[in-house]
Amino acid sequence: MFSLAFRLLRRDFSAGELRLLALALVVAVASISSVGFFTDRVRQALERESRQLLGADLLLTSDHPLAPEFAAEAARRGLQMAQTQVFPSMVTGEEGAQLADIKAVSSDYPLRGKLRLAPGLGAPDSEIQGGPQAGTVWLDERLATQFGSGPEQSLNLGQARFTVAGVLTLEPDRGVNFFSVAPRLMMNLADLPATRLIQPGSRVAYRLLLAGPDRAVADYRRWAEPRLTRGERVEDASNARPEIRTAVDRAQQFLGLSALLAVVLAAAGVALAIRRYLQRHLDPCAVMRCLGAPQGQVLGLYLGQFLILGLAASAVGLAIGFGAHFVLHAWLANLLAAPLPAPSLWPALQGLVAGLVLLFGFALPPLLQLRQVPTLRVLRRELGEPDASILATYGIGLAALAGLLFWAAGEPKLGAYAAGGFTAALGLTALIARLALALLKPLRRVGPAVGFGWRYGLAGLERRSLSSVAQIVALSLGLMALLLLTVTRGDLMQAWRQASPPDAPNRFVINIQPEQRQEVGETLGRMGIRAELLPMVRGRLTGIDGRPVTPADYEDDRAKRLVEREFNLSWAADLPPGNTVTQGRWFAPGEQGKDGKGSASVEKGLAETLGVKVGDELTFTVAGEPVHLTVTSLRKLNWDSMRVNFFVLAPPGVLEPYPASYITSFHLPDDAANRVGELVKRFPNLTVVDVAAIVRQLQSVLDQVSRAVQFVFLFTLAAGVIVLYGALAASHDERRYELSVLRALGAGRQQLRGALLAEFAAVGALSGLIAAAGSQGVGWLLAAKVFNLEYQFAPWVFPAAIVGAALAVTLAGWLAASRLLRVPPMDALRAGG
Repeated sequence: MFSLAFRLLRRDFSAGELRLLALALVVAVASISSVGFFTDRVRQALERESRQLLGADLLLTSDHPLAPEFAAEAARRGLQMAQTQVFPSMVTGEEGAQLADIKAVSSDYPLRGKLRLAPGLGAPDSEIQGGPQAGTVWLDERLATQFGSGPEQSLNLGQARFTVAGVLTLEPDRGVNFFSVAPRLMMNLADLPATRLIQPGSRVAYRLLLAGPDRAVADYRRWAEPRLTRGERVEDASNARPEIRTAVDRAQQFLGLSALLAVVLAAAGVALAIRRYLQRHLDPCAVMRCLGAPQGQVLGLYLGQFLILGLAASAVGLAIGFGAHFVLHAWLANLLAAPLPAPSLWPALQGLVAGLVLLFGFALPPLLQLRQVPTLRVLRRELGEPDASILATYGIGLAALAGLLFWAAGEPKLGAYAAGGFTAALGLTALIARLALALLKPLRRVGPAVGFGWRYGLAGLERRSLSSVAQIVALSLGLMALLLLTVTRGDLMQAWRQASPPDAPNRFVINIQPEQRQEVGETLGRMGIRAELLPMVRGRLTGIDGRPVTPADYEDDRAKRLVEREFNLSWAADLPPGNTVTQGRWFAPGEQGKDGKGSASVEKGLAETLGVKVGDELTFTVAGEPVHLTVTSLRKLNWDSMRVNFFVLAPPGVLEPYPASYITSFHLPDDAANRVGELVKRFPNLTVVDVAAIVRQLQSVLDQVSRAVQFVFLFTLAAGVIVLYGALAASHDERRYELSVLRALGAGRQQLRGALLAEFAAVGALSGLIAAAGSQGVGWLLAAKVFNLEYQFAPWVFPAAIVGAALAVTLAGWLAASRLLRVPPMDALRAGG
């Protein structure tokens, strides 16, 4: 039976019966496997380098110095130890000033992995044991390019001067450069006090690195976890460097969603191809039944035929996906500094299973009906036609597709969003398409002035409503995705640029100490820079309405992070510019707090995330003391102004007694960048953050991901073309018979050509209209709910999408159907009879 199934497959494929089905499977498997191969390599790299990414077997991190008992217990258990402190600061030299990530390390750093150091830029590097010697620093390549790395090169860091001893080329626990805005400077931890950079309010990440036998490390972790306080956490190979995984996961989600869209459209192509295959194989099945073939044998032949086809098409799709993933690797591999290992066999298995599930999910229902074709169909052609009950059996295909989406998404939440979103989009688009076809019906009654072709073309759309809706849905979704990835994305970026004024602040200065406030302000004034220095107090939220608050109280990841971190609190008598009170009242004139109590105005988004409302009492721990603030208002902030904004503001008199630093922002023209160096030379403890550099790097990363997504979208576009062709091919026999009847009744080729062109133009125009409306709607939703932007609708998208889609579909449809007009009427009627 297997050899017969293979011969039938070869015959049907040569006749063009299964080419469309094979193409749909190839596109689906290629889209899934291309993303799968890339993400599998990233996953392996993260797992393989997990301990090196950590620099240890176990890591204790904190935003404040750890209690001495943690190091003492590690020593008692015989564990290796190293310490690091990481913070941003300005580095100055003869060439100017540069914000850098300063990493002060103990002499035995790292415990896992190796450091690599080169004597100078472009020189060969080599492994080195331990960190920099006292009095020396190592620069990464970006910092060395600016300041140089010669043996006589020296730099100022705070109030100390250091000699550059080499170029740091590999740092094991810095395995990612995603959003690594500032370059790295590594120094000896013993030199840190001399710099006097660590001041009240400084943002420092304290880390205790531990290594040793697995059992000893596990025992230490069990001992340490119950003793952790706020701001302290334990990391190991399973949860190390969450920012790495978050960044990569986000890119993978974008790619995965693009691949899933291709799978959905490919599933529609498979369903259409199967439907046509069923229609064209009713007669051969009836003949086999007359020759004595039992139902089981008929079903077995077709199942074997489809199994061979599925395996072959999936293999081709895997080969294409494997080649395509190198394009993703070229664009996105620089998110990871570590080299990516070869992919495993898992993506190949996933692609193979996906192809077979997609095929048999939609092929099994028609095949089950195909085996039931009566033998009398050889005499009576109306017998054995697919009945309405086959629609119910397509639930198997939809269930298989939903399961495939969940599996390919990689996580239940994303799978649920993908399955639910695509289902809603398909349903809504189908409903709109059906209503649009109904609204076209009156146009056929406007009289003979519109011509026979137009009237008959619209009648054909309504007569083949199922095929027409399938065409419109497929085209609308594909075109909508294209518009979202091109036009709407550009509109969002333009809205973001317009939201920030040209003179918006592009520099932030932090760590200004109270005794420096007046002098820093005067220095900026002499430079021609108008800047307002605002107070900032660090405090941790510890209670709401007398109830202790912990990260375990929230399910939302952002809420957990907010509770774990320290807030920047400030005070103001007047409502700051760009702030709008949405609920409650602003502080009354002269309102002040005392004895650690007062009022508070909270940013609206923060309040929604943490479940805070007007009237709640918030308890913050500031410098070890509780501060109680009653929420009197919620504020909406204009973050795009790039001004200094605070989540929580109090009236004057509440926070002044606590340790504070000052922060300011200002706009610095490109031709005045050297003024920053003058400021830092005079006040070396200040940290100047170049927001423009952050925005540029953010845009660069977004462009990388966008190009990768658009590349994966090529599979979606191919699937859309397959669906269009499949929808046209599904009605090929019916359209051929109808055109032959009309020609036999006297209709000319010119009239029939007009009917075909009108039908295709209407399908394209409706698809373009729905896609334009959908892309604008989704763009507005993203702008309003995600990016908080004032989205500007683009009316020109509607005529462009309508005309472009109408022309494209008309051309494609005409190329596929024009040969029908060349078929002699009698041949078509005999074949259809």
